[in-house]
Parts: sequence; C-alpha cells; structure tokens
Amino acid sequence: MNALFLLASLLAPGPYHVVKRISLPGEGGWDLLTVDAAARRLYVTHGTRVQVVDIDRDSLVGEIPNTPGVHGTVVAPDLARGYTSNGRAGAVTIFDLRTLATLGTVDVKGENPDAIIYDPASLRVFTFNGRSHNATAIDAATGTVAGMIALDGKPEFAVADGAGEIYLNVEDKAELAELDSRGLKVLHTWPIAGCEEPSGLALDRAHARLFVGCGNAVMVVVDARDGHVVASEPIGKGVDAVAFDSSTGLAFSSNGEGSVTVVREETPDRYSVAETVPTQRSARTCAIDERTHRLFLAAADLTPAPPPSDSNPRPRPGIVPGSFVILVLDR
Repeated sequence: MNALFLLASLLAPGPYHVVKRISLPGEGGWDLLTVDAAARRLYVTHGTRVQVVDIDRDSLVGEIPNTPGVHGTVVAPDLARGYTSNGRAGAVTIFDLRTLATLGTVDVKGENPDAIIYDPASLRVFTFNGRSHNATAIDAATGTVAGMIALDGKPEFAVADGAGEIYLNVEDKAELAELDSRGLKVLHTWPIAGCEEPSGLALDRAHARLFVGCGNAVMVVVDARDGHVVASEPIGKGVDAVAFDSSTGLAFSSNGEGSVTVVREETPDRYSVAETVPTQRSARTCAIDERTHRLFLAAADLTPAPPPSDSNPRPRPGIVPGSFVILVLDR
C-alpha cells in the first residue's frame, strides 16, 4: 500500500507555475480571453483589436481590427463564425473563424456591451450591456437583433449551460440572474450570500455548480438549480475572471494582485484551496485550455496611478509601453 501511494505521488502532476511568457505587440488595455481548444487558438482582447494566438506554437497568427473598446470574443464553430463585443462602439463584430476576415457589424441597441457568450441551444449570441443594464440577443446566423432583456442592475460575466439557460452576475446587486435564452426573459434572481461585486463566473455543467469570483476576495460556489450557496473559499484580491476545468475538477480565479487561486472540487458540495500560484500584478483575466489544462492570463507592467481628483476620484495605473504579455501556466 505504501509503495502504491508513493508511486501515485510521484506520477501526480506538480503545482501550477508560469512556464512561459508570450509577448504581444500594441498598446492599450485588455479584458477577457477566450480559448478555442478545437482550433488551438487564443483570442486576446487588446485595445481596438483582438489578437489571435496559436497556442501550440505560441505565435501571433492574426487579428480582428477595428473593435474599439473590445471586451470579449466568442466562437460558434458550428457556424464558422466569431463575435466580439466592442464597448465604445456599442456593436458586435462578426468575423470568419478561418480567415479572421470581418463579415459585418451589429448595433446591439445597448450601451457598453461587455461580456459576450454564444448559446448553442438558441443559436444566439448575447451581449451584456453594462451601462444600459440590459442584454442583447443576436441571431448568430443572420446577425440580426432577436430581442432585448431588461436587467435589474449592471451585468458582468455570463455562462450558458447549453440547454437554453444563461447565468449572469449582476455586479452592483451581488446577485445571480437566470435567463431563458429562447424566451428572452429573466427566470430567477438569487442573492449571492457573502459575495461583494461578483465578476468572474464559470460553470460545472455536470454538477450544476456555478463558481463566482467576488470583489471581497472569495470564490462562492452556487447551486445552479436553485441559487443556494454551497461553499465559499478564500482567493486573492482583484479577481476579474474565473475558469473551470471539467476534467480535473479545478476552478481558477485570476487575481489582479498577482496570483491565481486554484480551488479543488472534492465533491459537488465540498471544496478546498489547492494552491496559490504567483503570476504578475495586473493579471486579472484568464482562460483555460481543457485539452492541455494550461491556463492563460494577460498582463502588463504598470506605472503608478496619478493622484485622485474631483474628475477622476479613482485613477488607474498606466501601462508601460511594450510590456503586454500572455502568461502560460502549466504543471
């Protein structure tokens, strides 16, 4: 028995750590990352463009330009199309997944489209519009607006369960909303006990568990069937994204303070912090490649923030030119 235990320990993967850094050109801020595991591509929102990285060769293979204030990217492999949410333009760019050529743009009829998802059950793309407190449903095949959903507060991130329901963090209300992707209506709203300013969100579809990254440095696990809180685990400060690897049962929070918290799903009702991985200050968004179990984060070197003023009471640090990178975490 001892020999078997020793052999299992030797064969078990080690802790996560930064194995490489991929430098990307260009200036400006960044937001959400998206992995297309089948196509082996990483979509990086960066300023007024989306940069596309081959994750097997760690090389930049192209970009989708003219996406001002871009927040997120989603892919619809069944339609061979991708979609970006362009916050400053109030629009979605539709592009060809193979060539990356722009196929068209859609006015979302809302302000500051931020998070964006593709729902295969309804064949719709949804944007979640932070300033106008609503969601826009777009027919993914035709690019036409199918309808709008009024929300009770500022939407942050969302996930689709693949069966017609969408789960959404409402940041300023510390709530989760459950939406009907076909009927375009809110089904339920649930308070997230113990969570402040929910941002990142991931879903374990097999066990109906939602992982919520919260501004008060906790990851709250919620039962997607009725909204009750199952568990809460401590994470680092400054989380902006959460990812879940269904084959390993690990959830990740990317924390802007410069760490990733790895939470292990022991059972659907029991969780523990497996490790805390040093990354880089500003690495607040992430995406998982479930084929290799690698985690990708975007980061840059920061300059000191200017002093607060009446017009800018919460100034942000600047970005050092030429320092934008993708961090790759592996075991």
